[in-house]
Amino acid sequence: TVPVMVGQLYVTDGDEHLATVLGSCVATCVRDRVTGVGGMCHMLLPETVGLVPRLVGAMVEEVLAYGGHRDDLEVKLFGGGRVIVATSDIGALNVAAVRAYLFQLGLTTGRNRCPGPSDVRRYFRRTPSIALASAPGSRAWT
Repeated sequence: TVPVMVGQLYVTDGDEHLATVLGSCVATCVRDRVTGVGGMCHMLLPETVGLVPRLVGAMVEEVLAYGGHRDDLEVKLFGGGRVIVATSDIGALNVAAVRAYLFQLGLTTGRNRCPGPSDVRRYFRRTPSIALASAPGSRAWT
């Protein structure tokens, strides 16, 4: 298992298991559905520190460099939970920032799990598809 921490990205063309823990952070997973090349990046407060273009853009470019094709990319977002109810919804702002940047890249997201619960573990395997499992006891999304 490869941990993907805040501010990191990881792309692989091997059969590796990527994992992260999310609160208001957003994990973006990109996978070429034909070649299987894929990766994950983990962002905290992307709308204020410019991490979206740096991480998501770099991850997409790296997936393409590993042999992925833009027309075959699938993108899924996870996280964006409302960790502290008494404050503004930072998680929703993070999700909106990532979606806006993906739109600029001409990429759309598949079925997402945003916003997620406030404390979730996420797992990514590049084969056979993006497969994620939440921590025991977390609520299900629609």
